Amino acid sequence: MSSKEQQHSESKGRIAVIGERELVIGYRLLGVDDTFIVNGGDESFKTMENLFFSHKYSMIIASQFIRDYLPSIFRKKVEASIEPLVLFMPLLKGDIQEESISSLARRVLGINIKY
Repeated sequence: MSSKEQQHSESKGRIAVIGERELVIGYRLLGVDDTFIVNGGDESFKTMENLFFSHKYSMIIASQFIRDYLPSIFRKKVEASIEPLVLFMPLLKGDIQEESISSLARRVLGINIKY
């Protein structure tokens, strides 16, 4: 088995969660072990960058606020990625900007859903 195949098999099905305390604790209670509490700024970017390029995870769930701390080139790479798949979750308070199902399908699956 090549090292790339071994890395892929090690990451298959692993999930990481990164964000503020409220989001992370919820996933910890659900049994997700790889959780990372960040408070914004450079810490958010560095942690996301390390998770993204680690090849350990097939999915990264990140708080929506982290998206704002990512440099635009890296953010575009993250949003276009399917391995690992990165989902940005809004915190359930205040002004929530949700991605529509059709734009999520277009971004993740490359298909256009028409109503």
